[in-house]
Amino acid sequence: MSEVRLSVEPRTEFGKGAARRTRRAGKIPAVLYGHGSDPRHFALPAIEFARVVRENGANAVITLDLEGASELALTKTIVVHPLKNYIEHVDLLVVKRGEKVTVDVPIVVSGTPGPGTLVAQDIDTIQVEVEALHIPEQFEVSVEGLEAGTQITAGQITLPSGAELVTDAEALVVAVNEAPRGAADEDAEAEEAAEEAAE
Repeated sequence: MSEVRLSVEPRTEFGKGAARRTRRAGKIPAVLYGHGSDPRHFALPAIEFARVVRENGANAVITLDLEGASELALTKTIVVHPLKNYIEHVDLLVVKRGEKVTVDVPIVVSGTPGPGTLVAQDIDTIQVEVEALHIPEQFEVSVEGLEAGTQITAGQITLPSGAELVTDAEALVVAVNEAPRGAADEDAEAEEAAEEAAE
């Protein structure tokens, strides 16, 4: 994961009106806490922060330049407006180099399972304890060619060295099930119809 730097400004005003003014100025209200220090309030540049999350995922580690000092922080919580889809608020956690943190990492299912099957994904993320500067963006789980009845648990996912699984190892991540008769027949009919149309 590449290291990202953002210049941030301290916030002296609080409350809904102040947060609205911060957002109108193209910034996001944020709080930095952890390591026994008092929470610090500041404003993140909205466009730059959105780009960091897009490129590095929700567990982005950022070097914050704040009043001449720099601080390493892990993105902990991002609050997004339910309707307008802009970031309303961000919580960041102070981290130190070499320190381990517990984070939820997304699971991405790839590949095509065996014929006549359906894939059911039970959980979208697994929790791991990993060094703050080596957080994986995602874990890929391949279902390529798997037959009905195959199950993949959290304990079967390959973790990078130094990472430890926090989620229960027996937790079901993906199940490859037999497709209902109707669904498989419909697929076959759709394929035949497409081939006839192509001819």
